[in-house]
Amino acid sequence: MTQDPMKQKELTSRLLHIVGEDGVLVDPADQDFYVNDWLGKAHGRTVAVVRPRTTGEVSAVMRLCHQTHTPVVPQGGNTGMSGGATPDMSGAQVVLSLNRMKRIYDVDPINNTLTAEAGVILADIQKAAREVGRYFPLSLGAEGSCTIGGNLATNAGGTGVLRYGNTRELTLGLEAVLPDGRIWNGLRGLRKDNTGYDLKDLFIGSEGSLGIITGVVLKLFAAPAGRVTAWVGAQQLDQVVTLLSRLQSACGPRLSAFEMMSGPSLALVTRHLDAHVSPLEKVYPYYALIELADTRMGGLQDMLHTALSTAIEDDLIEDCVVAMSESQSLSMWKLREGISLAQVKAGKAVKHDIALPISSLATFTKEADQAVLSSFPDYPIINFGHIGDGNLHYNVLLPLEVTPDDYKTKTSVLNKRIHDLVAQFNGSISAEHGVGTLRRDELRRYKSSVEMDLMISIKRAIDPNQIMNPGKLL
Repeated sequence: MTQDPMKQKELTSRLLHIVGEDGVLVDPADQDFYVNDWLGKAHGRTVAVVRPRTTGEVSAVMRLCHQTHTPVVPQGGNTGMSGGATPDMSGAQVVLSLNRMKRIYDVDPINNTLTAEAGVILADIQKAAREVGRYFPLSLGAEGSCTIGGNLATNAGGTGVLRYGNTRELTLGLEAVLPDGRIWNGLRGLRKDNTGYDLKDLFIGSEGSLGIITGVVLKLFAAPAGRVTAWVGAQQLDQVVTLLSRLQSACGPRLSAFEMMSGPSLALVTRHLDAHVSPLEKVYPYYALIELADTRMGGLQDMLHTALSTAIEDDLIEDCVVAMSESQSLSMWKLREGISLAQVKAGKAVKHDIALPISSLATFTKEADQAVLSSFPDYPIINFGHIGDGNLHYNVLLPLEVTPDDYKTKTSVLNKRIHDLVAQFNGSISAEHGVGTLRRDELRRYKSSVEMDLMISIKRAIDPNQIMNPGKLL
């Protein structure tokens, strides 16, 4: 730990020598963006924000921090929701931001790969793929500001996991700088490489605790030429889950998204966000947003119409509407994407980013509702998520005027009830947002001792000085 002012001054001087004056931020006003998370919940201080431009500079910074035992907090776009990219309040940690490493090295439409630096914005990755007639399917609300390196470090999910998988499954190779400054170059665009341990999977989802991802080779796909979107209403969640299974059978890989939102979730959006209107006249306990996509233009709408008509005839769903234009489709997606902002306007949410077996979603929700309402009957439950991959955002909305102490107490109670139930269903307490500091202490409660020992052993082997993102994940 470099807390002594003289040592901090010497450290800053050596960092300036490595990355130049424009690469080191020491003024607290300049550091503000980097030491507070975007939710406004995690806050910290730092001796310096270091912004290297190349992998070589990252390597030199890490060698220095390794030699001086200076803790390092890697940071991408700083859009995380679990406090994983925020320094602590000691002021002794260095924030290493990748936001100046924005080069896209290569886009190969024949090999269907894209190679880029870790600081490239996700939306720019998507754009580069489109420009060569290809498609990169990772998509999430922060895509205009999150970086691909951060997406890998947290194994980001998003709306396309049902068809394409999460970030881990979209990654063929990566480059990482180890805590001692060594560079591992695994930037290989291979779909078959059976030469030992798959090292890239150690770094994907490690939340910066093992090293710093500096480059990546991503999978690209054929660009969809046609899309069709529908909105359905149902009485029960198990009906929505059954509809998912039916559509998977009827539409196969063309089913690219299947999102669920409860009635209270939709009501929250239409009440608090202007120009957000339900596509259906009647109110239902559950809704699903469905999207089919294909490389061919024709047939999708008929396919979806047929499947949904059969579902209505079988009393599986109550009503549906298929978007007849791009603007209608966008309006449907805005309802789903507006839930987070509507929660901020309506109250203070106790959030649970959980994953469960899809077959257990309805039973879990019934039991979770009972567990919450038995003690907190006046608090709305905002349940929505990517149920095509089993990821629920099961939130409980407390009033805006709740005191910080009361919020903390109720959060602790709700977390334990929900996460204990998740464990009973063999689920996960963090589906796509990461552990960070938010779930770190809970991890030991829900991970087996063997799992924890294995992770700690890997951490000690790669980061013996324990300087990589201390206090996060483990």
